[in-house]
Amino acid sequence: MSKLLPRFVGSQGLLVFSKIVKRFLLCMLLVAAGSAWSVERFVISDIRVEGLQRISPDTVFAALPMNVGDRVSEEALANAARSLFRTGNFDDIKIGRDGDVLVILAAERPSISEINIDGNKAIKTEALLDGLKNAGLAEGQVFKRSTLEGMRMELTRQYVSQGRYDASIETDVIAQPRNRVAVSIHVNEGSTAAIKHINIVGNHAYDDETLLDEFELKPTNWLSWITSSDKYAREKLKGDLEKLSSWYLDRGYIKFNIDSTQVAISPDKESVYITANITEGDVYKVGKVELSGDVVLPEEQLTPFLLPKTDETFSQAKLTTTEELLTKRLGNDGYNFARVSGIPEINDEEKIVDLKFFIDPGKRTYVRRVDFSGNHRTSDEVLRREMRQMESAPASQSNIELSRVRLERLGFFKEAKVETREVPGTDDMIDLEYVVEEQSSGSLAASVGFSQDSGLILGANIQQNNFFGTGKQVGIGLSRSDFLTNISFNYMEPYYTEDGVSRGFSVYYRKADLDEVNIASYTTNTAGASLNFSYPLSEIQRLGFSLGFANTEIDAGIGAVQEIKASPRFFDTVNQFYQSNFDSTTGTYTGPETLQPLSALPAGSTPQGDPGFLDLYGDEFNNYTVSTNWRRSTLNRGLLATRGTSQTLSLEVALPGSDTEYYKLMFNGQAYVPLINDFVLRFKTELGYGDGYGDLDELPFFENFYGGGFGSIRGYKSNTLGPHSTPAQIYRVSQAATAVDGSGNATTLSPELAYVLDPATGQLITTPFERDTDPFGGNILIEASIELLVPLPFVKDQRSVRSGFFFDAGNVFSSSCRSTQLNCSSVDLSKLRYSAGFGLTWITGMGPLTFSLARALNDEAIDETEVFQFSLGRTF
Repeated sequence: MSKLLPRFVGSQGLLVFSKIVKRFLLCMLLVAAGSAWSVERFVISDIRVEGLQRISPDTVFAALPMNVGDRVSEEALANAARSLFRTGNFDDIKIGRDGDVLVILAAERPSISEINIDGNKAIKTEALLDGLKNAGLAEGQVFKRSTLEGMRMELTRQYVSQGRYDASIETDVIAQPRNRVAVSIHVNEGSTAAIKHINIVGNHAYDDETLLDEFELKPTNWLSWITSSDKYAREKLKGDLEKLSSWYLDRGYIKFNIDSTQVAISPDKESVYITANITEGDVYKVGKVELSGDVVLPEEQLTPFLLPKTDETFSQAKLTTTEELLTKRLGNDGYNFARVSGIPEINDEEKIVDLKFFIDPGKRTYVRRVDFSGNHRTSDEVLRREMRQMESAPASQSNIELSRVRLERLGFFKEAKVETREVPGTDDMIDLEYVVEEQSSGSLAASVGFSQDSGLILGANIQQNNFFGTGKQVGIGLSRSDFLTNISFNYMEPYYTEDGVSRGFSVYYRKADLDEVNIASYTTNTAGASLNFSYPLSEIQRLGFSLGFANTEIDAGIGAVQEIKASPRFFDTVNQFYQSNFDSTTGTYTGPETLQPLSALPAGSTPQGDPGFLDLYGDEFNNYTVSTNWRRSTLNRGLLATRGTSQTLSLEVALPGSDTEYYKLMFNGQAYVPLINDFVLRFKTELGYGDGYGDLDELPFFENFYGGGFGSIRGYKSNTLGPHSTPAQIYRVSQAATAVDGSGNATTLSPELAYVLDPATGQLITTPFERDTDPFGGNILIEASIELLVPLPFVKDQRSVRSGFFFDAGNVFSSSCRSTQLNCSSVDLSKLRYSAGFGLTWITGMGPLTFSLARALNDEAIDETEVFQFSLGRTF
């Protein structure tokens, strides 16, 4: 430097040099001062936070690992900055010092004000928003661009896994006031690549066609536009490969292996080619089958659950099923945490597999407490009495499940679930919680309604199968419709005794004009009462008894059919008539009138008929009845069951000494067979037979069976199938006459009018009604139905809705047909009526609402059909 110095002397260079030296010295002092500050410890007298907009200072103080009064160092300040960064709320943190005041300068990350998604169809917006929320992106949360980018990549992978290789996701982040952003996600789902070919390489025992039948994925064919089975999806392919593996393992190929799988995409990303390379191996037989481990139960109790048998072909399905059955059997004895493992020991030389089922029972568990939730209206007592798993007893899996099923069978709940919780601090105690979801089980209302069969309905009633949550059935009703006036009270206590004996009674008055519901013209007035008992025979069977009394009065009316009362009516009092001569040229009647006996009436004017039921037995009946019924049910629900069976057999007998002595035997059965994807096959049948005994040689007509409509053969009008009546015979004279009764009273008769005797007044009157036949019913009923129950699309809660396609068959027959009756025959299966259609039932707050669209398939001229039918209060 001394050599360079003279060059600057006497010039501006000296000035420049001096400035450089000063700046250098100043920088050295600043560095020294900074170094001295950075290592200097100080005591915090206050903390000041700057730069906050949305986040409160309390949030910063909560994350800050230091407080006023602490002595801090450089390392402590670095740790404080890292702690604040870890909250995820800040883009930048600077920590400085103003004297003894700690200063924190924070740059907040923006919050998300809204998230908009468009263009998505294959994946619902709700599902995408849930995925974003789980990843930390939701309205109100802090925006992280790295998270958004990761989510964009994940969404793209999801679409690729569905075969949408040309899908793309674009995101926009729009800044808004107050440090907020709006996130827009634009989805281009593209199109699903179609499978052009699936090739299996290495199969020798089974051809490609046989194996590919097990696949859900299929190459493009003429049905693909309906089934979409040619749309590639990674998860579907994985499932199909598992099916392929199970196919071979269930047929003894224990060494089967899928060596590799290739999925090739065409350049235009529209076609997929799948190849699976497999090694079949050899078929193995089952050798010895043994139990090992800690076999806590007698082997004779477990041996029946060993499904694989010596010398049969090995099956992986039987191995797995045996593990499940043994686990359940151990669970029934309280070993709820038992583990059973089927261990195959392979002998490659002899191609034999020895099976050992290793049992680790764990500790026997007991139920400490049984709790209930979700039953807001129904009392705990109603649920608790359905329990077959008791507190302080060994936990039995079968009893736990049976208790759940019994809750669903009550019909009070849409669904019942059970949750098992371990008791903290113990390894042999569990708590059970049954979670139920209640549904409507009755009504409490005044009502104005309309029914297709009954017309306008006015009523006030209480009908509750779960009366105020007590489980009791109570009904108080007053209703009036076009055909029925009804006053009733009924009561049933399902647990009259603790062991499940039920008791109930009913009192009623009913007046019905059957002509209004497509039945032969007559009116019944009935008052009665009954006492009912029901006894449990097992968990799924009950035996019921009933004693009843009914007083029935029949009003035949002037148009009652021949089977009810013989006609012409006025012959009861008229015994002679005056006859005039008719002059056809003048169109007038000429005298003198001459008195003629009834036998002189022209042919055809005095039709004869057999006596009707009321002619023989009167029109008022006091009947004492006893009935018994047996019911067996394994249905999983009280309403809208989806699996299980039920059978009901009942016998009703009018006791000797009743005015009409008869009996009726009925059978009702149904079965539900689950298929796949919530599809269910339902079979239903109803059979009935009745007859008189003692002095009565036929079933009383007011106890006849009827067919057609809901609960019967849909597509035909309610109650119209089967035998029809003989029309009332209307008296019509062939020329002018005057009728004279026993008292000498005369009535002029005209050929243009029809005459009957009014039974209410005893007077001869004219009547304009037509000679139609009416459904009369019969003493034999045969009905059957098969239905495919299908889930409705776009309905989230399928438990309150039932829909399905049905095929109905049946008819009503009679063993005592009169020669004049129409459509009447004894049992003849060739005369069964058929219908098919679609039905829907919805459980509403007022009860089940049911619709059907049906078509009669083989109706005849006498049948009355109906395409659309509906009902409130009955399921199909």
